[in-house]
Amino acid sequence: MKEQAILQTLGLATRARMLITGEELVLKEIRSNKAKIVILAKDASENTRKKFSDKCSFYNVELHEFSDRYTLGHATGKEARVALAITDAGFAKKLSGLLNESNRG
Repeated sequence: MKEQAILQTLGLATRARMLITGEELVLKEIRSNKAKIVILAKDASENTRKKFSDKCSFYNVELHEFSDRYTLGHATGKEARVALAITDAGFAKKLSGLLNESNRG
């Protein structure tokens, strides 16, 4: 249930143009302090995981691992996506709550 809500919120953020996809673009958003929350596919490679973990901790951006690259891509209307960044504080707060809840339960 929570997973569906997260995917729907990602779809809304995409349509509102508050979501950035693709590794390099997401890293750029993190570096420019525009990314409020970053979502990484659970099937991301170890190198990618480390890269995003390091960048997010250095720039103090919340990082979550969620679902797989194909589900994330489908939710955003694209092909497979490994990394997503939310640039809007409202969407970030909503997703943070949902992701933290789903990690607990």
